[in-house]
Amino acid sequence: MLRLMLAIPALLLLWFLPQETPSPTSATSIPADAASLVNPVTPTAESQAHAKTIYGYDCAMCHGANGNGKGDLVGDLKLTEMKDFTDPAALKGMSDGELFYIIKNGKGKMPPEGDRAKADDIWNLVILVRSFAKK
Repeated sequence: MLRLMLAIPALLLLWFLPQETPSPTSATSIPADAASLVNPVTPTAESQAHAKTIYGYDCAMCHGANGNGKGDLVGDLKLTEMKDFTDPAALKGMSDGELFYIIKNGKGKMPPEGDRAKADDIWNLVILVRSFAKK
């Protein structure tokens, strides 16, 4: 029931967002200064538990509970470019700064965290996403 209550607002948000397909350059254009950012956060058990909570509410519905890209809404929203974070090659070549930028600002149909999450929370999400490939 809780999952449904969380999914409905997300579906409504995605439904009303512009549905134009981004051009190849805009989908991948991450500012150079963002790509060079280094994660300043040292994870703790508490910070990672908090990141898992945020991920569970905001990310798992599309990215999957374990990061495999097979969340409940993938088919409904016709999401075709979902990375499998459990595959070590999925994020190869992506810096922590690039992941931070994508989580904060969104990409394609993925809505941004924006100001809803503190910078440390986003950095901890980066650590969590990278940890999916280590399991």
